[in-house]
Amino acid sequence: MDLDCFGSIALIKYLYPDYQLVQSHLIHPAARNLYNLYQNRFQFIQSKDLKGETVEKIIVVDTRAAGRVKEYFDHLKDFKGEILVYDHHPSNGDDIEGATLKYGPYGSNTTNIGLELIKQQIRIEPEDATIALTGIYADTGNFQHDTTTSEDLEVAAYLLKCGASLKVIKKFLETMSDREQISLFRDVMNRLTYKDINGHSLILSYIELQNQVSGLAAVIEKIFEVEKAEAIFCVFYFTRNNDSLIIARSAKDTIKLDKLLDYFGGGGHEKAASALIKNQSGMMTFANLEEHLKGSLKPAITAEDIMVQDVVTLKDTLTLIEASMTLEDASHTGAPVISQRGQLVGFLTLRDIMKGRKSNQMHSSVKGYMATKLVTAPKNVTIREIEELLFTNNIGHLPIVQGKSLIGIVTRTNYLDFIAKQDDT
Repeated sequence: MDLDCFGSIALIKYLYPDYQLVQSHLIHPAARNLYNLYQNRFQFIQSKDLKGETVEKIIVVDTRAAGRVKEYFDHLKDFKGEILVYDHHPSNGDDIEGATLKYGPYGSNTTNIGLELIKQQIRIEPEDATIALTGIYADTGNFQHDTTTSEDLEVAAYLLKCGASLKVIKKFLETMSDREQISLFRDVMNRLTYKDINGHSLILSYIELQNQVSGLAAVIEKIFEVEKAEAIFCVFYFTRNNDSLIIARSAKDTIKLDKLLDYFGGGGHEKAASALIKNQSGMMTFANLEEHLKGSLKPAITAEDIMVQDVVTLKDTLTLIEASMTLEDASHTGAPVISQRGQLVGFLTLRDIMKGRKSNQMHSSVKGYMATKLVTAPKNVTIREIEELLFTNNIGHLPIVQGKSLIGIVTRTNYLDFIAKQDDT
């Protein structure tokens, strides 16, 4: 039960006031403080209390996976009633059999339920609004995760109107709050390994601990904030129980963590997921993870995938006025300059031409005005590297070369179109 799960529970009781809330024996460390303060408000019974009871209907929140609710159904062997699921996670193939699913692809599952409260014009108490808004903040990364939707913001506004306390929420969302976490943060930082796997820049780390401790996810998230990588995978090995925990975070749409960690029996979101592997040595888990990433990660998108191959070029024998007419006809702001031998020798922009126009030199050769110190790249350069080249050098055109021959070009427009398509998929 994480913060979003508690947020979902705080709201679901308004839709189904006659139902009994049942607590899992597993509470996420990040949600422990919230649970301790509000447990009397929830008035949970334990899953073991279901044994021998007659249950007609079950409502599940924040998961659709049968394995995640096994602890409840183990006490309801002959359950034949109705199951209703409110969830925002994509399916991992372990869906609860026979359940009716109320799915919403929102950043938070609390939003999924909050929208129904808004529709029914139900106003909730400030304490429940605070719990619910904490869940939305947590699962949307303070509304910064790519999964955040306009509906998340809509429900957040509704909860604020109901009296949610941002000061209390801030306390619940504090990370790295104790000395043990800060010490572990430094330890993990000193053991980071940077790997290029299938063109992706990844951070891998392996740490051995005697027992599992709270706040491990917060430590990894803080490291991911300060380190530049497309994704981080950290394996924690707990020596006393011979268990391993993989915690992963991703910044790229192409690295879908829920799918990758499903292989280890884990789950979560595309950008944040984890997996607990029992009775396996940490080093074995770490080795299996690296091999799995090599075999499962699709090759990173490269310049060859997005570059324009039919490039408008300028011959180095042209005058500035001829080059200006060529660019105008093509509606381009610049173009590579090619020698008579077909080699890339420079780049000319409209700004360069303006310099010639101001000095009355429009009949001069482009050779005298073109840039000759060029930033170029081979066709296998990745999107991540293209980003760095464009931003670091403040350029809008990146010629793609093979040897000295021009084979394509990547422009700002090509890059932005690619990013937009990624957002749509």
